[in-house]
Amino acid sequence: MAKVRMGMIGGGQGAFIGAVHRIAAAIDQQIELVCGAFSSDPQRSKDSGADLFLPADRCYGTFAEMMEKEAALPADERMQFVAIVTPNHVHFPAAKAALEAGFHVFCDKPVTLDLAESKELKTIIEKSGKLFGLTHTYTGYPMVKQARHMVKNGDLGEIRKVAVEYPQGWLADAIDTDGQKQAAWRTDPKKSGAAGCMGDIGTHAENLAEEITGLHIEELAADLTAFVPGRRLDDDGNVLLRFEGGAKGLLMASQIAVGEENNLAIRVWGTEGGLEWHQTEPNTLLFKPKDAPAQVYRTGNDYCCDAAKAATRTPAAHPEGYLEAFANLYLNFSSHIRAVETGEEPSEFATDYPKIDDGIRGMAFIEAVVASSAANAAWTKFDV
Repeated sequence: MAKVRMGMIGGGQGAFIGAVHRIAAAIDQQIELVCGAFSSDPQRSKDSGADLFLPADRCYGTFAEMMEKEAALPADERMQFVAIVTPNHVHFPAAKAALEAGFHVFCDKPVTLDLAESKELKTIIEKSGKLFGLTHTYTGYPMVKQARHMVKNGDLGEIRKVAVEYPQGWLADAIDTDGQKQAAWRTDPKKSGAAGCMGDIGTHAENLAEEITGLHIEELAADLTAFVPGRRLDDDGNVLLRFEGGAKGLLMASQIAVGEENNLAIRVWGTEGGLEWHQTEPNTLLFKPKDAPAQVYRTGNDYCCDAAKAATRTPAAHPEGYLEAFANLYLNFSSHIRAVETGEEPSEFATDYPKIDDGIRGMAFIEAVVASSAANAAWTKFDV
């Protein structure tokens, strides 16, 4: 069997996340990057492809050109899926073009610029018959899968309360007006969408809470702030959550929390115990049963659930982190592609990656927090 062939849209010279995607895709040696439209500037796109040692005729000036020329290649040469690693406003047109040209799509989050686009994209995906994956990276960690398993298994009893937070400090100053490319597009409504911080990292917190608990958020009350003078989108937010079934929660996301890095963390409490996980110590999961001492679960041990074991590459105590979690999404997605295109039944874990419905819920979260905050933190239902 050959490697699964990947194209890329975005991620060229000066980009951050493109290199992360390429490293993650390469970790398990199941995927080969064969082409790309790496920038909205055609020459930069071609130069970026040259930096990656790709053939000049597979480095395209636009993603529209890439779709046309890749589709014309023999089936065993053309890309099989495309990774979209652009600012948010390009996600929908790029995904639409790829799906309609007959390619699977693996897309950065949030899935589109607004909720209406995400719902339209779902229709396009279903019509195309192609696979669509979304890079909610933190779902790829083994201990997140362990936490999900324990909740589903009833180890916590009935879920009552969820607290999730994602503080960063990198936007504490007005670097978005001083030429910092990554900050500039994230604070531009035309490129980022209706939310800044809540779209960029708040959606990760929302997705993690729903992934681990298996519960959907039904309504929320949000207070968003742009602390940096002149900033057009929020850089901080606090949200109260009401989950289906009666569980309550709170979500905090901030990009002006000075001194913080990427400190995503979650705590879940049920009638029989609690869980705690921190992205800064990703190989450790704390379980606090009601009538017994606290327990420490660690990545790579035989007592972990099958999904956690499948997401682990190294023996216990050998650190696995962000790149490996990202790689787990790529491994499962490429395995699913291989199964679909060979007519085989996908393996047990091949379908374990975020999909369009997760993306739609993320967009509904963004629109709900923006609407709620504009109405003085009024309780606002999800529109999914």
